[in-house]
Amino acid sequence: MNPSHIICSLFAIAAATAAFAADPTDPSGTWTWSTKSPGGEIPTTLKLEWKDGKIAGSYSNQYGETGISNASFRDGVIMFDVVRDLGGQKYVVKYHGNIEGDTIKGTIEAPGHDGGAAVKLDWNAKRTTTEKAGDAKPK
Repeated sequence: MNPSHIICSLFAIAAATAAFAADPTDPSGTWTWSTKSPGGEIPTTLKLEWKDGKIAGSYSNQYGETGISNASFRDGVIMFDVVRDLGGQKYVVKYHGNIEGDTIKGTIEAPGHDGGAAVKLDWNAKRTTTEKAGDAKPK
């Protein structure tokens, strides 16, 4: 085989591989992080699915699993709420972050204790798996 044919074949394979690689603008996958609390670290998992221009997902930690709401993803910025019922009280935690590759960096805003000022924390998540749209199974 001619060396130029081999080189062209290698370029074609590389181009095809790049075309099938994960889309860097796709937030789909499983993301994990820990949040510091007075009671210790709270390991958390977020499963996201990006399909047909919409984001959906499920959020779980030691307090159980729930779906995310008010979710949006645009230009690498993700925002969503996690709503919990704690003893009959609606508790909403707001997440905002920038996705760069397999990292999300942003902030968490949680209601203050007994109606006090909101608490803001840094949020740094890592993607542990990537799935194609339709593979992630948010609840």
